Amino acid sequence: MQPTPTPVFSPSVAQRFWPKVDKTDTCWLWTAHKGGGGYGRFKVEGRMVPAHRVAYELASGVIPDGFELDHLCRVRHCVNPAHLEPVTGRENTLRGQSPSAQHAIKTHCANGHPFNSSNTYLRPTGGRACRACRRAAVYAYKARKIASRALPRPAVS
Repeated sequence: MQPTPTPVFSPSVAQRFWPKVDKTDTCWLWTAHKGGGGYGRFKVEGRMVPAHRVAYELASGVIPDGFELDHLCRVRHCVNPAHLEPVTGRENTLRGQSPSAQHAIKTHCANGHPFNSSNTYLRPTGGRACRACRRAAVYAYKARKIASRALPRPAVS
């Protein structure tokens, strides 16, 4: 038996919230206001908050500090608590479809070199680069610089 969640919101919040939800066979779709990113928005105590957070807290209790909710179904306006999982911001980003997530799953660079501990340079900005490709780029740059110095300069009249 699951423990009863500690009430986070007053009963009046739940009475206003649930009528704005269309419970389909899979997702529970938010039918009221949606923000620019497609996430549902709901007014609580004078401020707009993400609807999926309200749904989760009504059903499951407080979201742990340092965690955000990941939509397992990938439907941004879904408020089904069974489709929401508290995860760290990093985990949520890596589970998504963002460029950061796409690059994180790569195991080899564009030229086929493996991203492993001996061949991966971690940039100060948090990105990564292939040491073999970087070495080749530096070598090519130096070769161009040397070649440009060897060219005869036009005579100045």
